[in-house]
Amino acid sequence: MLITLLFVALLAFYVAWNLGANDVANAMGTSVGSKAVTLKQAIIIAGILEFTGAVLFGHEVTETLATKIANPALFAATPQIFVTGMVTVLISCGVWLQIATSRGLPVSSSHAVVGAIAGFSWVALGVGAIDWSSIGLISIGWVLTPLISGAIAALFYSQIKHWILDQPNQVVQLQEWIPWLSAALLGVFGVIVLPSLTQPLTNFVIELGFNIPAYDIPLLTGAIAAVGLTIISWRQLGKTGDNKELLSTPQSPIPNPVERLFARFQLLSACFVAFAHGSNDVGNAIAPLAAIVYINRTGSVPTDGITIPIWILILGGAGIVGGLAVWGKKVIATIGENIIALQPSSGFCAELATATTILIASRLGLPVSTSHALVGGVVGIGLVQNIKSIKFKTLQGIAAAWLITIPVSAILSAAIFSIARILFL
Repeated sequence: MLITLLFVALLAFYVAWNLGANDVANAMGTSVGSKAVTLKQAIIIAGILEFTGAVLFGHEVTETLATKIANPALFAATPQIFVTGMVTVLISCGVWLQIATSRGLPVSSSHAVVGAIAGFSWVALGVGAIDWSSIGLISIGWVLTPLISGAIAALFYSQIKHWILDQPNQVVQLQEWIPWLSAALLGVFGVIVLPSLTQPLTNFVIELGFNIPAYDIPLLTGAIAAVGLTIISWRQLGKTGDNKELLSTPQSPIPNPVERLFARFQLLSACFVAFAHGSNDVGNAIAPLAAIVYINRTGSVPTDGITIPIWILILGGAGIVGGLAVWGKKVIATIGENIIALQPSSGFCAELATATTILIASRLGLPVSTSHALVGGVVGIGLVQNIKSIKFKTLQGIAAAWLITIPVSAILSAAIFSIARILFL
Protein backbone atom coordinates (compact mmCIF):
# COMPACT_ATOMS: atom_id res chain seq x y z
CA MET A 1 0.00 0.00 0.00
CA LEU A 2 2.97 2.32 0.63
CA ILE A 3 3.99 2.07 -3.03
CA THR A 4 0.41 2.88 -4.05
CA LEU A 5 0.34 5.97 -1.82
CA LEU A 6 3.68 7.10 -3.22
CA PHE A 7 2.34 6.70 -6.75
CA VAL A 8 -0.81 8.68 -5.90
CA ALA A 9 1.28 11.40 -4.24
CA LEU A 10 3.35 11.73 -7.41
CA LEU A 11 0.15 11.99 -9.45
CA ALA A 12 -1.16 14.74 -7.12
CA PHE A 13 2.15 16.58 -7.51
CA TYR A 14 1.80 16.23 -11.29
CA VAL A 15 -1.68 17.77 -11.20
CA ALA A 16 -0.48 20.57 -8.91
CA TRP A 17 2.42 21.20 -11.30
CA ASN A 18 0.05 21.59 -14.23
CA LEU A 19 -2.35 23.67 -12.14
CA GLY A 20 0.54 25.99 -11.27
CA ALA A 21 1.53 26.30 -14.90
CA ASN A 22 -2.02 27.11 -16.01
CA ASP A 23 -4.21 28.52 -13.27
CA VAL A 24 -1.64 30.38 -11.17
CA ALA A 25 -0.53 32.33 -14.24
CA ASN A 26 -3.88 34.12 -14.04
CA ALA A 27 -2.83 35.91 -10.86
CA MET A 28 0.23 37.48 -12.45
CA GLY A 29 -0.65 37.59 -16.16
CA THR A 30 -1.99 41.14 -16.12
CA SER A 31 0.93 42.41 -14.00
CA VAL A 32 3.45 40.99 -16.49
CA GLY A 33 1.46 42.21 -19.48
CA SER A 34 1.37 45.76 -18.12
CA LYS A 35 5.10 45.58 -17.22
CA ALA A 36 4.37 46.29 -13.56
CA VAL A 37 6.63 43.32 -12.82
CA THR A 38 8.98 41.17 -14.88
CA LEU A 39 8.23 37.51 -15.55
CA LYS A 40 10.94 36.47 -13.08
CA GLN A 41 9.56 38.75 -10.36
CA ALA A 42 6.03 37.48 -11.00
CA ILE A 43 7.13 33.87 -10.60
CA ILE A 44 8.89 34.62 -7.30
CA ILE A 45 6.01 36.67 -5.87
CA ALA A 46 3.29 34.27 -6.97
CA GLY A 47 5.33 31.28 -5.87
CA ILE A 48 5.69 32.54 -2.30
CA LEU A 49 2.09 33.69 -1.92
CA GLU A 50 0.51 30.71 -3.67
CA PHE A 51 2.49 28.31 -1.50
CA THR A 52 1.59 30.20 1.68
CA GLY A 53 -2.10 30.32 0.81
CA ALA A 54 -2.16 26.66 -0.18
CA VAL A 55 -0.43 25.35 2.93
CA LEU A 56 -2.12 27.55 5.52
CA PHE A 57 -5.68 27.81 4.19
CA GLY A 58 -6.18 25.18 1.49
CA HIS A 59 -8.02 22.56 3.51
CA GLU A 60 -11.61 23.77 3.05
CA VAL A 61 -11.77 23.40 -0.75
CA THR A 62 -9.97 20.07 -0.44
CA GLU A 63 -12.65 18.79 1.94
CA THR A 64 -15.44 19.89 -0.40
CA LEU A 65 -14.01 18.22 -3.48
CA ALA A 66 -13.21 15.04 -1.60
CA THR A 67 -16.69 14.60 -0.14
CA LYS A 68 -19.33 16.63 -2.04
CA ILE A 69 -19.17 16.10 -5.83
CA ALA A 70 -19.66 12.35 -5.84
CA ASN A 71 -22.09 10.80 -3.36
CA PRO A 72 -19.63 9.08 -0.98
CA ALA A 73 -22.36 7.12 0.82
CA LEU A 74 -22.89 5.05 -2.34
CA PHE A 75 -19.23 4.00 -2.27
CA ALA A 76 -19.26 3.02 1.42
CA ALA A 77 -19.40 -0.71 0.67
CA THR A 78 -16.75 -0.52 -2.07
CA PRO A 79 -13.98 1.88 -0.96
CA GLN A 80 -11.55 0.34 -3.44
CA ILE A 81 -13.70 1.56 -6.33
CA PHE A 82 -13.63 5.06 -4.86
CA VAL A 83 -9.83 4.90 -4.55
CA THR A 84 -9.47 3.77 -8.16
CA GLY A 85 -11.80 6.52 -9.29
CA MET A 86 -9.80 9.21 -7.48
CA VAL A 87 -6.62 7.95 -9.11
CA THR A 88 -8.26 8.30 -12.53
CA VAL A 89 -9.31 11.85 -11.56
CA LEU A 90 -5.68 12.78 -10.97
CA ILE A 91 -4.52 11.25 -14.24
CA SER A 92 -7.23 12.81 -16.41
CA CYS A 93 -6.94 16.28 -14.82
CA GLY A 94 -3.18 16.30 -15.09
CA VAL A 95 -3.27 15.30 -18.75
CA TRP A 96 -5.94 17.86 -19.69
CA LEU A 97 -4.26 20.73 -17.83
CA GLN A 98 -0.94 19.91 -19.50
CA ILE A 99 -2.55 19.91 -22.94
CA ALA A 100 -4.23 23.28 -22.28
CA THR A 101 -1.05 24.80 -20.88
CA SER A 102 1.03 23.67 -23.85
CA ARG A 103 -1.35 25.67 -26.05
CA GLY A 104 -1.37 28.68 -23.75
CA LEU A 105 -5.07 28.29 -22.92
CA PRO A 106 -6.27 29.34 -19.44
CA VAL A 107 -8.77 26.72 -18.30
CA SER A 108 -10.55 26.10 -15.01
CA SER A 109 -8.87 23.44 -12.92
CA SER A 110 -11.95 23.35 -10.70
CA HIS A 111 -14.12 22.37 -13.67
CA ALA A 112 -11.58 19.76 -14.74
CA VAL A 113 -11.59 18.11 -11.32
CA VAL A 114 -15.37 18.21 -10.98
CA GLY A 115 -15.82 16.84 -14.50
CA ALA A 116 -13.37 14.03 -13.80
CA ILE A 117 -15.08 13.06 -10.53
CA ALA A 118 -18.46 13.07 -12.26
CA GLY A 119 -17.07 10.96 -15.11
CA PHE A 120 -15.77 8.10 -13.01
CA SER A 121 -18.79 8.20 -10.65
CA TRP A 122 -21.19 7.80 -13.56
CA VAL A 123 -19.33 4.77 -14.92
CA ALA A 124 -18.87 3.24 -11.47
CA LEU A 125 -22.38 3.51 -10.00
CA GLY A 126 -24.57 5.28 -12.51
CA VAL A 127 -25.93 8.78 -12.89
CA GLY A 128 -27.29 8.82 -9.34
CA ALA A 129 -23.75 8.82 -7.93
CA ILE A 130 -23.27 12.43 -9.06
CA ASP A 131 -24.38 15.41 -6.99
CA TRP A 132 -26.12 17.27 -9.80
CA SER A 133 -26.89 20.28 -7.61
CA SER A 134 -23.14 20.91 -7.29
CA ILE A 135 -22.70 20.57 -11.05
CA GLY A 136 -25.53 23.08 -11.54
CA LEU A 137 -23.89 25.59 -9.22
CA ILE A 138 -20.61 25.24 -11.09
CA SER A 139 -22.38 25.95 -14.37
CA ILE A 140 -24.03 29.07 -12.93
CA GLY A 141 -20.71 30.31 -11.61
CA TRP A 142 -19.05 29.54 -14.94
CA VAL A 143 -21.53 31.76 -16.81
CA LEU A 144 -21.80 34.60 -14.29
CA THR A 145 -18.16 34.98 -13.26
CA PRO A 146 -16.75 36.59 -16.45
CA LEU A 147 -19.86 38.75 -16.87
CA ILE A 148 -19.73 40.15 -13.34
CA SER A 149 -15.97 40.64 -13.42
CA GLY A 150 -16.15 42.35 -16.80
CA ALA A 151 -18.86 44.72 -15.59
CA ILE A 152 -16.92 45.65 -12.43
CA ALA A 153 -13.67 46.17 -14.35
CA ALA A 154 -15.39 48.30 -16.98
CA LEU A 155 -17.10 50.44 -14.35
CA PHE A 156 -13.96 50.94 -12.27
CA TYR A 157 -11.68 51.60 -15.25
CA SER A 158 -14.12 54.06 -16.80
CA GLN A 159 -13.99 56.12 -13.60
CA ILE A 160 -10.18 56.05 -13.45
CA LYS A 161 -10.02 56.97 -17.12
CA HIS A 162 -12.43 59.89 -16.67
CA TRP A 163 -11.07 61.32 -13.41
CA ILE A 164 -7.34 60.61 -13.83
CA LEU A 165 -6.10 59.38 -17.22
CA ASP A 166 -8.07 61.88 -19.34
CA GLN A 167 -7.22 64.88 -17.13
CA PRO A 168 -4.50 67.40 -18.11
CA ASN A 169 -2.57 67.02 -14.83
CA GLN A 170 -2.70 63.29 -14.23
CA VAL A 171 -0.15 63.13 -11.40
CA VAL A 172 -2.04 65.64 -9.25
CA GLN A 173 -5.32 63.86 -9.93
CA LEU A 174 -3.83 60.50 -9.01
CA GLN A 175 -2.49 61.89 -5.73
CA GLU A 176 -5.99 63.08 -4.85
CA TRP A 177 -7.42 59.65 -5.68
CA ILE A 178 -4.80 57.63 -3.77
CA PRO A 179 -6.89 57.27 -0.57
CA TRP A 180 -9.95 56.13 -2.55
CA LEU A 181 -7.96 53.63 -4.60
CA SER A 182 -6.30 52.35 -1.44
CA ALA A 183 -9.63 51.94 0.30
CA ALA A 184 -11.11 50.05 -2.66
CA LEU A 185 -8.11 47.77 -3.05
CA LEU A 186 -7.40 46.95 0.56
CA GLY A 187 -11.05 46.88 1.55
CA VAL A 188 -11.91 44.20 -1.01
CA PHE A 189 -8.80 42.11 -0.47
CA GLY A 190 -8.96 42.56 3.28
CA VAL A 191 -12.40 40.97 3.35
CA ILE A 192 -11.21 38.11 1.10
CA VAL A 193 -7.97 37.21 2.82
CA LEU A 194 -8.09 38.47 6.40
CA PRO A 195 -11.05 36.34 7.55
CA SER A 196 -8.88 33.29 6.88
CA LEU A 197 -5.94 34.86 8.65
CA THR A 198 -8.05 35.71 11.68
CA GLN A 199 -9.81 32.35 11.96
CA PRO A 200 -7.44 31.20 14.76
CA LEU A 201 -8.44 34.35 16.66
CA THR A 202 -12.09 33.45 16.15
CA ASN A 203 -11.58 29.98 17.56
CA PHE A 204 -9.63 31.36 20.54
CA VAL A 205 -12.32 33.91 21.41
CA ILE A 206 -15.07 31.29 21.14
CA GLU A 207 -13.08 28.94 23.40
CA LEU A 208 -12.91 31.70 26.02
CA GLY A 209 -16.70 31.62 26.15
CA PHE A 210 -17.54 34.98 24.58
CA ASN A 211 -20.98 35.01 22.97
CA ILE A 212 -19.92 36.54 19.62
CA PRO A 213 -21.09 35.18 16.27
CA ALA A 214 -18.18 33.37 14.63
CA TYR A 215 -18.45 35.30 11.40
CA ASP A 216 -18.37 38.74 13.08
CA ILE A 217 -14.85 38.42 14.50
CA PRO A 218 -12.89 37.83 11.27
CA LEU A 219 -14.94 40.38 9.33
CA LEU A 220 -14.44 43.01 12.05
CA THR A 221 -10.73 42.27 12.29
CA GLY A 222 -10.44 42.33 8.52
CA ALA A 223 -12.18 45.70 8.35
CA ILE A 224 -9.88 47.19 11.01
CA ALA A 225 -6.79 45.84 9.27
CA ALA A 226 -8.01 47.11 5.89
CA VAL A 227 -8.45 50.63 7.31
CA GLY A 228 -4.97 50.50 8.83
CA LEU A 229 -3.41 49.30 5.59
CA THR A 230 -5.28 51.98 3.69
CA ILE A 231 -3.80 54.74 5.86
CA ILE A 232 -0.29 53.33 5.50
CA SER A 233 -0.72 52.94 1.74
CA TRP A 234 -2.07 56.47 1.45
CA ARG A 235 0.98 57.95 3.15
CA GLN A 236 3.50 55.84 1.28
CA LEU A 237 1.97 56.40 -2.13
CA GLY A 238 1.58 60.08 -1.35
CA LYS A 239 5.32 60.27 -0.73
CA THR A 240 5.88 58.35 -3.93
CA GLY A 241 3.86 60.89 -5.86
CA ASP A 242 6.28 63.62 -4.76
CA ASN A 243 9.34 61.57 -5.68
CA LYS A 244 10.96 63.45 -8.56
CA GLU A 245 13.27 60.55 -9.34
CA LEU A 246 10.32 58.26 -10.01
CA LEU A 247 8.59 60.83 -12.18
CA SER A 248 11.65 61.36 -14.37
CA THR A 249 13.07 57.90 -15.04
CA PRO A 250 13.25 57.57 -18.83
CA GLN A 251 14.81 54.09 -18.82
CA SER A 252 11.87 52.58 -16.94
CA PRO A 253 9.82 49.97 -18.87
CA ILE A 254 6.82 52.13 -17.93
CA PRO A 255 7.69 55.63 -19.20
CA ASN A 256 4.42 57.25 -18.08
CA PRO A 257 4.87 58.47 -14.44
CA VAL A 258 1.18 57.96 -13.63
CA GLU A 259 1.30 54.38 -14.85
CA ARG A 260 4.45 53.83 -12.76
CA LEU A 261 2.44 54.88 -9.72
CA PHE A 262 -0.41 52.57 -10.73
CA ALA A 263 2.15 49.76 -11.00
CA ARG A 264 2.55 49.96 -7.20
CA PHE A 265 -1.16 49.39 -6.79
CA GLN A 266 -1.19 46.59 -9.31
CA LEU A 267 1.66 44.74 -7.66
CA LEU A 268 -0.25 44.73 -4.37
CA SER A 269 -3.47 43.58 -6.02
CA ALA A 270 -1.63 40.74 -7.79
CA CYS A 271 -0.17 39.59 -4.46
CA PHE A 272 -3.60 39.28 -2.86
CA VAL A 273 -5.04 37.49 -5.89
CA ALA A 274 -2.16 34.99 -5.79
CA PHE A 275 -2.63 34.32 -2.07
CA ALA A 276 -6.39 33.87 -2.36
CA HIS A 277 -5.97 31.65 -5.42
CA GLY A 278 -3.51 29.38 -3.63
CA SER A 279 -5.84 28.94 -0.70
CA ASN A 280 -8.81 28.06 -2.93
CA ASP A 281 -7.42 26.05 -5.82
CA VAL A 282 -4.83 23.79 -4.21
CA GLY A 283 -7.73 21.45 -3.37
CA ASN A 284 -8.16 20.72 -7.06
CA ALA A 285 -4.84 18.90 -7.04
CA ILE A 286 -4.77 17.25 -3.64
CA ALA A 287 -8.42 16.40 -2.85
CA PRO A 288 -8.22 12.93 -4.47
CA LEU A 289 -4.97 12.23 -2.60
CA ALA A 290 -6.53 13.37 0.70
CA ALA A 291 -9.50 11.06 0.14
CA ILE A 292 -7.24 8.10 -0.65
CA VAL A 293 -5.06 8.73 2.42
CA TYR A 294 -8.21 8.91 4.56
CA ILE A 295 -9.46 5.58 3.19
CA ASN A 296 -6.05 3.99 3.74
CA ARG A 297 -6.01 5.17 7.36
CA THR A 298 -9.62 4.42 8.33
CA GLY A 299 -10.77 1.80 5.87
CA SER A 300 -13.90 3.83 5.07
CA VAL A 301 -14.94 6.38 2.46
CA PRO A 302 -15.07 10.00 3.76
CA THR A 303 -18.67 11.14 3.95
CA ASP A 304 -18.24 14.50 5.66
CA GLY A 305 -15.37 16.80 6.59
CA ILE A 306 -11.92 15.24 6.75
CA THR A 307 -8.65 16.38 8.28
CA ILE A 308 -6.02 17.19 5.66
CA PRO A 309 -2.46 16.23 6.74
CA ILE A 310 -0.05 19.14 6.45
CA TRP A 311 2.30 17.15 4.21
CA ILE A 312 -0.43 16.90 1.57
CA LEU A 313 -0.92 20.68 1.58
CA ILE A 314 2.86 21.21 1.31
CA LEU A 315 3.01 18.72 -1.57
CA GLY A 316 0.28 20.63 -3.43
CA GLY A 317 1.88 24.01 -2.74
CA ALA A 318 5.29 22.81 -3.92
CA GLY A 319 3.83 21.38 -7.12
CA ILE A 320 1.99 24.64 -7.87
CA VAL A 321 5.17 26.70 -7.46
CA GLY A 322 7.23 24.30 -9.60
CA GLY A 323 4.71 24.30 -12.45
CA LEU A 324 4.41 28.07 -12.42
CA ALA A 325 8.17 28.52 -12.58
CA VAL A 326 8.79 26.03 -15.39
CA TRP A 327 5.67 26.09 -17.57
CA GLY A 328 3.69 29.19 -16.58
CA LYS A 329 5.04 31.56 -19.22
CA LYS A 330 2.61 30.67 -22.02
CA VAL A 331 -0.60 31.26 -20.07
CA ILE A 332 0.83 34.43 -18.52
CA ALA A 333 1.43 35.71 -22.04
CA THR A 334 -2.10 34.79 -23.14
CA ILE A 335 -3.79 36.62 -20.27
CA GLY A 336 -1.41 39.55 -20.05
CA GLU A 337 -0.55 40.28 -23.68
CA ASN A 338 -2.75 38.47 -26.19
CA ILE A 339 -6.25 39.76 -25.33
CA ILE A 340 -5.63 43.53 -25.13
CA ALA A 341 -2.56 45.70 -24.55
CA LEU A 342 -2.50 46.42 -20.82
CA GLN A 343 -1.13 49.30 -18.76
CA PRO A 344 -0.78 49.14 -14.93
CA SER A 345 -3.94 51.20 -14.51
CA SER A 346 -6.02 48.78 -16.57
CA GLY A 347 -4.29 45.72 -15.12
CA PHE A 348 -5.03 46.97 -11.61
CA CYS A 349 -8.72 47.33 -12.48
CA ALA A 350 -8.83 43.81 -13.94
CA GLU A 351 -7.33 42.33 -10.79
CA LEU A 352 -9.59 44.34 -8.50
CA ALA A 353 -12.60 43.12 -10.48
CA THR A 354 -11.35 39.55 -10.28
CA ALA A 355 -11.01 39.62 -6.50
CA THR A 356 -14.37 41.37 -6.06
CA THR A 357 -16.10 38.77 -8.22
CA ILE A 358 -14.54 35.92 -6.25
CA LEU A 359 -15.74 37.52 -3.01
CA ILE A 360 -19.32 38.01 -4.27
CA ALA A 361 -19.49 34.44 -5.58
CA SER A 362 -18.12 33.07 -2.32
CA ARG A 363 -20.71 34.98 -0.30
CA LEU A 364 -23.44 33.50 -2.55
CA GLY A 365 -21.99 30.02 -2.24
CA LEU A 366 -21.16 29.76 -5.97
CA PRO A 367 -17.97 28.09 -7.19
CA VAL A 368 -15.65 30.46 -9.04
CA SER A 369 -12.89 30.28 -11.60
CA THR A 370 -9.98 32.72 -11.46
CA SER A 371 -9.38 32.40 -15.18
CA HIS A 372 -13.03 33.19 -15.97
CA ALA A 373 -12.97 36.23 -13.70
CA LEU A 374 -9.69 37.63 -14.97
CA VAL A 375 -10.46 37.13 -18.65
CA GLY A 376 -13.84 38.79 -18.09
CA GLY A 377 -12.15 41.73 -16.36
CA VAL A 378 -9.64 42.19 -19.17
CA VAL A 379 -12.40 42.09 -21.80
CA GLY A 380 -14.45 44.63 -19.80
CA ILE A 381 -11.54 47.03 -19.89
CA GLY A 382 -11.12 46.45 -23.61
CA LEU A 383 -14.75 47.43 -24.15
CA VAL A 384 -14.14 50.73 -22.34
CA GLN A 385 -10.93 51.46 -24.24
CA ASN A 386 -11.94 50.39 -27.72
CA ILE A 387 -13.72 47.24 -28.76
CA LYS A 388 -11.36 46.99 -31.74
CA SER A 389 -8.43 46.59 -29.31
CA ILE A 390 -9.76 43.19 -28.16
CA LYS A 391 -8.15 40.23 -29.89
CA PHE A 392 -11.25 38.11 -30.44
CA LYS A 393 -9.28 35.25 -31.98
CA THR A 394 -7.58 34.71 -28.61
CA LEU A 395 -10.95 34.86 -26.85
CA GLN A 396 -12.37 32.22 -29.18
CA GLY A 397 -9.62 29.81 -28.19
CA ILE A 398 -10.12 30.53 -24.48
CA ALA A 399 -13.91 30.13 -24.72
CA ALA A 400 -13.52 26.84 -26.58
CA ALA A 401 -11.22 25.56 -23.84
CA TRP A 402 -13.77 26.59 -21.20
CA LEU A 403 -16.61 24.85 -23.01
CA ILE A 404 -14.88 21.52 -23.42
CA THR A 405 -13.09 21.29 -20.05
CA ILE A 406 -15.86 19.50 -18.13
CA PRO A 407 -16.84 16.99 -20.88
CA VAL A 408 -13.24 16.26 -21.85
CA SER A 409 -12.12 15.64 -18.28
CA ALA A 410 -15.26 13.57 -17.63
CA ILE A 411 -14.71 11.41 -20.72
CA LEU A 412 -11.00 10.97 -19.94
CA SER A 413 -11.76 9.96 -16.37
CA ALA A 414 -14.55 7.59 -17.42
CA ALA A 415 -12.34 5.91 -20.03
CA ILE A 416 -9.35 5.52 -17.71
CA PHE A 417 -11.57 4.22 -14.90
CA SER A 418 -13.19 1.66 -17.21
CA ILE A 419 -9.77 0.34 -18.23
CA ALA A 420 -8.54 0.31 -14.62
CA ARG A 421 -11.63 -1.57 -13.44
CA ILE A 422 -11.09 -4.28 -16.05
CA LEU A 423 -7.41 -4.63 -15.23
CA PHE A 424 -7.30 -4.26 -11.44
CA LEU A 425 -10.78 -4.71 -9.92
